[in-house]
This record gives sequence, structure tokens and C-alpha cells, in this order.
Amino acid sequence: MSNTIALYPLSNFTFSTKEAQPEEDPSVSARLQRLQNNYEDFGMRRTVEGILVVHDHGHPHILMLQIANAFFKLPGDYLKPGEDEIDGLKKRLDDRLAPPSNSQQFDQNHGIDNDWEIGDCLAQWWRPNFETFMPSIGSGTYHGFTLYGGRRSISYPFIPAHITKPKECKKLFLVQMPERKVLAVPKNMKLLAIPLFELYDNAARYGPQLSAIPHLLSRYNFIYL
Repeated sequence: MSNTIALYPLSNFTFSTKEAQPEEDPSVSARLQRLQNNYEDFGMRRTVEGILVVHDHGHPHILMLQIANAFFKLPGDYLKPGEDEIDGLKKRLDDRLAPPSNSQQFDQNHGIDNDWEIGDCLAQWWRPNFETFMPSIGSGTYHGFTLYGGRRSISYPFIPAHITKPKECKKLFLVQMPERKVLAVPKNMKLLAIPLFELYDNAARYGPQLSAIPHLLSRYNFIYL
């Protein structure tokens, strides 16, 4: 992908809602047990997420999901064994943000048929194990940890020296948004446009992965359309 990227204004995009997408597991312990079982059956978990960039008033913004008014995350999810990363990310973005296939309220003027353009892989994060620790705060992101129901799970932008079999690899891909697109948000989530200046050096609120995005994007020149 070119180092020069065209960004379209947030006002170009059409936002709607769709049925809620509840969490896959009823508790933290159930989630960890499922991850452990999947690791034993299929090996290291592979996750892909998209960095969706738009602009508002001439400043880059990242589209992020907010869950339970606290936890911020990029759209995406884990891949099936053997699934291609790019095709898999497009499918996960559709699962999370595409309007229902039977929706009749949108047409080509809304960009209903515009596809996701997946660009460079900007980062890899590695989870060394499935263990969690109990901090003294609620769910969200905090000081280098991703929190699940009040528990924190550590990931690194490298494989720690003592780890030979990491349990998860998460890749973050740049997604260049088309000129127009319909984004349907599950009713139990919010889709927020977070400015880069809010993310920068703000791991206390967004965690290390999201607060690093301004650094990851610094290699690109943006054209504001």
C-alpha cells in the first residue's frame, strides 16, 4: 500500500443498528476454558482486527467499538484454523459492521456494495498464556493490560524470551475506508470515532495496543478529501 492514504470525512458514512451480538461466554472462567480447549485442539489462536481510519475536521479518527460503556476494541475476531487472514478479516468486519443481508433501506448511494480494502499489517501482539490477574478496577483497558470482567490478560508486541509456544497472535491491519459505506452497529455496542490525539500516550484509558496506533500510522501521509 502507498504511504499516502486518502481519508474520507466521517459524515460520508451511514450508521445504523442491528441485532445485539452477545458475548460468546457467560463468564471469564468459561472464556479461559474455551480458549484452552481450542488451543489443545487447534494450536495457537490467530486473531485479526482492523484499524478503520476516517477524518473529522481534518484530523484522523479511528473507528472503535465500545462494549458496556467501558471496554474499547477494534472490529475483528479470531480466525478459523487454516483461514486466510485477509479474507477472514473482511468476513469478521462484515459480521460485526455490515447491515443485515435482507435490509432494504440502503442502496448504492450509501455505498452498500463497497468492499473493505485491507492494507498493511501494522502490528503483531502475542499472548503468552491464558492466565489472568485480578486488579482493583472494573472492565476496560488499563496500564498495559486488556481487562475481561475485571481480570487482566497480558499481551506483548514481541514473544517473551522464555515463551516457546505463545497462545495467541493478534494482527492489526490498516483498513482504508471507501468513499461511502453503511456501518451497522450491534445494539449492545457503540461505534465511536476516536481522534488520534486522544489515543496518543493514553494507555491508562485505552491500553497499550490502542494507544500505540498513532505511532503505527505516523509512517503515512494523509490526504483529507
